Amino acid sequence: MTGRDIELLIVEDEEAAAQATAERLADAARAGAEIALTGGSTPRRAYELAAAREADWSRAGAWWGDERCVPPEDERSNYRLARESLLDRLAHPPTIHRIRGELEPTEAADEYEGELGDTQVDLILLGIGPDGHVASLFPEALTLRERGRRVVAAEPGLEPFVERVTLTIPALCSARSIVFLVTGADKAEAARAAFVDEPSERTPSSLVRAADGPTLAILDRAAAASIKK
Repeated sequence: MTGRDIELLIVEDEEAAAQATAERLADAARAGAEIALTGGSTPRRAYELAAAREADWSRAGAWWGDERCVPPEDERSNYRLARESLLDRLAHPPTIHRIRGELEPTEAADEYEGELGDTQVDLILLGIGPDGHVASLFPEALTLRERGRRVVAAEPGLEPFVERVTLTIPALCSARSIVFLVTGADKAEAARAAFVDEPSERTPSSLVRAADGPTLAILDRAAAASIKK
């Protein structure tokens, strides 16, 4: 099924969505891809399954689409989520490019901008929030209009209310491929706005499509409930 500039893969439930996502992550790792990971609770199972499918990520690079400005051991850290559910389960981990959330936000953003440089990210995994946000780009935030930088500091739009560091719209769209993972009935209206309705700063995820490659949204039936078949 296709939506606006995007392929929609609708599966039965959250487990099936995690499996479909894990397959793509494992394939990218085998290919030695530069992979940008996402945070939140949704991808945990996909990361566990990806580690089980492919234990050797040594040729790949791991980046992050955004991070909360907390230390890496903090339970709110996107890095910690990926470490516990993916990285620590690998026999051969990837080269890790962590956003240093323990730094002051603008310092962390400047540092990550330099580390990212002109790296071509091959696959970005993203989620969306119930408000339609993506990475740490929230509805109608000024950061949505940033075009000169790839990484910026950002204010929180939802809990946890800690400052953030996030890739910008141009950085997200520059990936060779983008995969959205969206599950749960609380994401249904946001999914329709992101993948079917006209793009709008009210729904930041609607602005993110791979400029020169495929964009795929993997949704369970609950998340796809508001999308016409």
